Amino acid sequence: MAGAQGRMSDSADGMGDVKDTEEADRHSPASGPPAFRAAVEALRGCRLRPQVEVEPTPAPQRLAPYAYALEAVVVDGEQELADGRLVLLHDPAGHDAWQGTFRLVTLVRAELEPEMAADPLLPEVCWSWLTGALQARGLGYGEPSGTITRASSHYFGGLAERPAASQIEIRASWTPREGLGGVPDTASHLASWCDLLAQVAGLPPAGPGDASVVTLPQRRGPQSR
Repeated sequence: MAGAQGRMSDSADGMGDVKDTEEADRHSPASGPPAFRAAVEALRGCRLRPQVEVEPTPAPQRLAPYAYALEAVVVDGEQELADGRLVLLHDPAGHDAWQGTFRLVTLVRAELEPEMAADPLLPEVCWSWLTGALQARGLGYGEPSGTITRASSHYFGGLAERPAASQIEIRASWTPREGLGGVPDTASHLASWCDLLAQVAGLPPAGPGDASVVTLPQRRGPQSR
């Protein structure tokens, strides 16, 4: 799977310049506290739309005492339309910046048409997709933070025949509301995150009643698998 191999923050709220690591967190899900183990099991048991392929990946270190990570790619046939990474953090002692004991951190990326990338309202729209995906499933959350970045590449000289390429990148973190036993509904948060991935990828809404959702149009030449 071509997952999101970006940088996520080592800072307290999980945003910024955190180096992705190939090493697992020193605490595996099996050895974590009961609330963390329950939250991870809910992630593992979540059923998602077939176009979104999700699998575990080594979690970054130093973000929290316990961490679990997933990477995902949105596929259409043999083409990859978007990719992302979701990290569940847990600190049993709580964290002032989180206002809770759990935190979700994400990175989502997709290729764009240059004309779409030039839209001055695109960052606000992308942020609304994230919050809207959470609200659509009735999820409680707090302390959201994030950045929306768009980048464009133009080619010259020996590469001049390549078309200009643009990419949108969503980095965000939020504190999921804790339920019974101090365990958040991580399965629903994962489902909403996959809704965001599909929306950024330009896929049509998955269920009835979602026709008003605006998605990105199909991008030119998505990556082949």
